[in-house]
Amino acid sequence: MIFPVPFPPPKGPSMLSRRTFLAASAAAPLVFSRRADARAANDKLTLGFIGVGTMGRGHLGGFLGRSDVHVVAVSDVVKERTDSAKQTIEKRYAEQIKSGAYKGVKTYPDFRDLIADKGIDAVVIATPDHWHAIPAVLAARAGKHIYCEKPLTQNLADGRWIVNEVAKAKVVFQTGSQQRSEFGGHFRKAVEYVWNGRIGKLKTVRIGVGAAARPCDLKGEEKPAGTDWDMWLGPAPEREYSSVLCPKGVHGHFPAWRDYQEYAGGQLADMGAHHFDIAQWAMGTDTSGPVEVLPPEKKSDRGLRFVYASGVVVIHNEFEKGKDGKEIKADCVFEGTEGTILVSRGGISSLPDTILKEPIGEKEKRVYPSTDHKKNWLECVRSGKETICPAETGHRSASICHLGNIGYRLKRKLKWDPAKELFVGDEAANKELSREPRTKWKI
Repeated sequence: MIFPVPFPPPKGPSMLSRRTFLAASAAAPLVFSRRADARAANDKLTLGFIGVGTMGRGHLGGFLGRSDVHVVAVSDVVKERTDSAKQTIEKRYAEQIKSGAYKGVKTYPDFRDLIADKGIDAVVIATPDHWHAIPAVLAARAGKHIYCEKPLTQNLADGRWIVNEVAKAKVVFQTGSQQRSEFGGHFRKAVEYVWNGRIGKLKTVRIGVGAAARPCDLKGEEKPAGTDWDMWLGPAPEREYSSVLCPKGVHGHFPAWRDYQEYAGGQLADMGAHHFDIAQWAMGTDTSGPVEVLPPEKKSDRGLRFVYASGVVVIHNEFEKGKDGKEIKADCVFEGTEGTILVSRGGISSLPDTILKEPIGEKEKRVYPSTDHKKNWLECVRSGKETICPAETGHRSASICHLGNIGYRLKRKLKWDPAKELFVGDEAANKELSREPRTKWKI
């Protein structure tokens, strides 16, 4: 079993005390609490951000717009990013006080120092996939609530590790599967229509996402100043710096580390973690998974099938064709005995179109009420209730992506036990479920 590295002593000065902070921002009615479970109604949750690349900055902007939180620290392996995030935060808070000046954000090159900061109640993790597990586990052990991006992990065993540690620590966890809350409510509506039998018995789900991950074959480059490349690699295998994996400075695109199996699960997992999550939700298998993984009949990077105990088959990126010869395609296509529902971030439709004309009644099955993923997390931190996408759910959805990647690599039929989370009678396949981290990231 992999154990997390211990906390090192904080490298920088300690977080501003509550009294010092309030003096520095005299006009701002900010009241901090050390623990969310003792929080008064007007207290603000103190947040630390681990990873402020493109996705992290997007989350940062969303949380900065909320009056019930206060961002007090950021961490990234690229100095330009932490400096930029610090400036963004301080500028936003300076605009809220009469003096127009605010200094109170810590920057941590090493996320372990941020987690060790007792002035932080919760963390937002928006790092590459291979860097989700260790920060999440250490944050849980430090008693901090967690919002972590999807896919939850780079490998399946790390996902179970997160689930176990979060349960033990009793912290509130939200997986960044925002389609459960947002994007016009289209996915929520699709799930309710499936749950209430509007397409009859569900037979097939088709998921429209790209290819599986591939081994990294990028050429090495000269490492830029201000980038801690060794820290970026973390538990992943050692290799030379690549700007494709870790772009220089502050950038505005989503880096291609997502395509490589050392760090992520390819497009199958990147968007698949969203869309397979909706499929699991609709099938009622949030805490389970398939029982078989079947490779494509012909050599292909699409068409892998997941077979569930219910008989439902989930198919990766392979669609039926209509009378015009074009694929009947969407992010998620639910095919039942009496019709089909197609749903994407841009909308929802059905075949026949009459299926969606009758709304879901108040007494019919309804999904968890949430229209704002961040708000749901914060409300659950205060109430102690479970979020719309807790660690177990996020892990199970990511597991589908891991199983798909393994299926494409091994190219043979695999039997899966979703309760034990092991392949049945297949030692070689079970070796694919975990990865030994680099020595410095284990004890």
